[in-house]
Amino acid sequence: MGKLSTHVLDITQGKPGAGVSIGLYLVNANGKTLLKSVVTNADGRCDAPLLQGEDMQAGQYELIFAAGDYFAAQGVTVPTPRFVDQVTLAFGIADPEQNYHVPLVVSPWSYSTYRGS
Repeated sequence: MGKLSTHVLDITQGKPGAGVSIGLYLVNANGKTLLKSVVTNADGRCDAPLLQGEDMQAGQYELIFAAGDYFAAQGVTVPTPRFVDQVTLAFGIADPEQNYHVPLVVSPWSYSTYRGS
């Protein structure tokens, strides 16, 4: 079986995004279901895969990163309301046998992602 993982890179400071709260949601016709809440470690990663084994299923998912709270905790001055606050990455898992790595590269003004493995 594959696994789902993520990490956060703070490009403002050029370091891992440690202490970022993340929610993983399953999205379907009934709405969103929270599957897991985690906080990134000192390396900007989660201590364990977000999904693996029987929990790794095909479907639509969202990762919601509390980026605005992270930057506020770092002492970064941003306007109110924040330009980048909660970052939602919506993605699909087509083949649960593969690894899906969905990182967040973020600043108070922009963000991006890609599919890693």
